[in-house]
Amino acid sequence: MKVIDGNIASPLGFSADGLHAGFKKYKMDFGWVVSEVPASVAGVYTTNKVIAAPLIVTKQSVKKAGKMQAIVVNSGVANSCTGVQGMDDAFEMQQLTADKLKIEPDLVGVASTGVIGELLPMDTLKNGLSKIVVNGNADDFAKAILTTDTGVKTIAVTEDFGRDVVTMAGVAKGSGMIHPNMATMLAFITCDANISSETLQLALSNNVEKTFNQITVDGDTSTNDMVLVLSNGCTRNKEILPDTEDFEKFKAMLEFVMQDLAKKIAKDGEGASKLIQVDVVNAPNQLDARMMAKSVVGSSLVKTAIFGEDPNWGRILAAVGYAGVDVPVDNIDISLGNLPVMLASSPVSFDEEEMGDIMHSDQITITVDLHAGSETGTAWGCDLSYDYVKINSLYRT
Repeated sequence: MKVIDGNIASPLGFSADGLHAGFKKYKMDFGWVVSEVPASVAGVYTTNKVIAAPLIVTKQSVKKAGKMQAIVVNSGVANSCTGVQGMDDAFEMQQLTADKLKIEPDLVGVASTGVIGELLPMDTLKNGLSKIVVNGNADDFAKAILTTDTGVKTIAVTEDFGRDVVTMAGVAKGSGMIHPNMATMLAFITCDANISSETLQLALSNNVEKTFNQITVDGDTSTNDMVLVLSNGCTRNKEILPDTEDFEKFKAMLEFVMQDLAKKIAKDGEGASKLIQVDVVNAPNQLDARMMAKSVVGSSLVKTAIFGEDPNWGRILAAVGYAGVDVPVDNIDISLGNLPVMLASSPVSFDEEEMGDIMHSDQITITVDLHAGSETGTAWGCDLSYDYVKINSLYRT
């Protein structure tokens, strides 16, 4: 697999555009991704019981059509908790986009992100649709979907499938209201491989638990979040089928893209200054390892300790203890970076200057060795800073 300099339109047959329509005062806030032909589609969606209108519309269309040819997104207004009018607006957003592209409405996915409880300004939406173009500036799409993010999150890779080269690209937004148990943000992935919607969904579902479900910023799960993967077959490779070497290769490719986006989201947590990676090793099984890693990276006390550059291993051990994993706790090792702070569940002395260098880094790795098996699990998050409170206390203003 090769990482390339690309964007969401790098796979064959895709284009994208982004612009400022007026949902936000100054920044880009409206964009779309378009495939030349209907593409296979797979999706995962928020587990929040309160689901925004765009997600409901998109899920219905994916189930009905089994294909998707375009995704249209606005930022600044979430169209969530907006009742019957919100549903009508989401359907109109879909229909207006379909009319412009001259395709069936169910081939259009819609997504919104921003302030909850505000209706979509439909005149603004129509203004955006009047200006947006096919084969526009694909890099601007990555900017148009952002809210409190500090920068774009993109990745593009290629992989050889026999004599064919398949390209896959992803883009995401998310820096707050990020918490494990899919979904956690907006992410869109495009690919030009020949693969059915059913097989694509299998690959996506298999990878979610190890990637997007392993990140957390603040413990809140949004009402609008989802991941959509489109693969249009324009490479014309031999169809990728389940239980084959090509499927395993495709799944690894997708996992790489998803993990890269997940880590970029975690690193860009609202007000964050450090990316935290927690590796739980030698666990009884992968599920236990992932649960414990999420418990540690999700602990507010651990997050604040990392922000303060305090190697407080006691907070890490406490998060290990309430993770709900049934393992012996009398032989646990904990390290910060490459420096042990606990061996066999007993504290050990360490060089303060060396530890200071580790804690001052913008990426901190915590390793928890359970000595209770051979499986591993990893989770990603960020520190919790003063700026997180400032950003979220002023979100609507």
